[in-house]
Amino acid sequence: MAGKPLEGIRVLTLEQFGAGPYGTMFLAELGAEVIKIEAPQGGDPSRQVGPYKLGENDSEYFQAWNLGKKSVTLDMKSADGRRQFEALVKAADCVVNNMRGTQPAKLGIDYESLKHLKPSIVCLHISAYGRDNERKDWPGYDFLMQAEAGLMELTGEPEGPPTRVGVSLIDSMSGLTGIVGLLACLLRAKTTGQGGDVETCLYDVALHQLTYPGTWYLNEGDVSPRVPRSAHLALAPVQTFPTRDGWIFIMCMTQKFWLALVEAMGRADLLADPRFADPNSRAVNRAELTDALDPTFRTRDTADWLQRFQGVLPAAPVHRLDQALDSAFTREAGMVSSVPHPVKGTLRVIANPLRIDGQRPAQAACAPLGADNDTYLGKDK
Repeated sequence: MAGKPLEGIRVLTLEQFGAGPYGTMFLAELGAEVIKIEAPQGGDPSRQVGPYKLGENDSEYFQAWNLGKKSVTLDMKSADGRRQFEALVKAADCVVNNMRGTQPAKLGIDYESLKHLKPSIVCLHISAYGRDNERKDWPGYDFLMQAEAGLMELTGEPEGPPTRVGVSLIDSMSGLTGIVGLLACLLRAKTTGQGGDVETCLYDVALHQLTYPGTWYLNEGDVSPRVPRSAHLALAPVQTFPTRDGWIFIMCMTQKFWLALVEAMGRADLLADPRFADPNSRAVNRAELTDALDPTFRTRDTADWLQRFQGVLPAAPVHRLDQALDSAFTREAGMVSSVPHPVKGTLRVIANPLRIDGQRPAQAACAPLGADNDTYLGKDK
């Protein structure tokens, strides 16, 4: 890629674990110079998360959230560390943190504390619960947000326990939500010279993911239940079905796709059943529809069904993690890449999902802890 879109932007970040690091990783891969400021002893705690360590103070877990970043170590609470940090701020465009709500002001890394150094600086704060409420000092993590925001109660089989999403989706969404606000305010700063504070928190983002079930409750008092087979709350058949050798997910989001499904399955008999006449009636009679379709789906392998549905209706195999990453389509899409690593040699990573002018951004490993001290702090540090 000839020139990444954020080249020339410098970002200082005080972050750990998921939400902040995921968001700033996008900035780094889009060309920003992201300087990760870490504690001298151990740095970001996620550097120590196993089971797959990469020497001292590094791990595959850490790299998954921090590709492309520089690393500087300094003691933010010491006079010397503060002097070094303020020197970095003067040459930066943004300061990012994902600390508890009261910590940014205490450490002097919010806009109010930094605007005298550079009025155009943009400060992004990602916390668990926000900075202006009774929970501002509470620690919090992704899975807690899924629990409290109602997402776990919407996930899983009705007769089973509430279930979280298998990955830290709220961390990722919070990071990206914060970065959208950061980039918007950065555009304003470049135009007007006015910086400022941008803020989001995991709890707010988790609630925002309730989307239409949340709107239904707020307006109609409708409390959406968990439904079998990971089905859509309002449309059918939009769910998993068992095949001869596994599972398949079918998404008949429109009447056109329903008609295509019954034709491809050789089940034209279902068209005469008034219980299945339209999307609303099919949703009301989802259990009966499932019973009618299951035996037919079990007559063929998943691959056979996918071939029949190809280009006709939306369908996908239900993959294990290894099947997803090793699939021919993932390989064709270029969603697995490799970066050099000083210990591993070659570290395979998930590619950036963006394309700029048809190309995915090139990637690099995060620097070892404190590797960039000489570059940014001077040879004596």
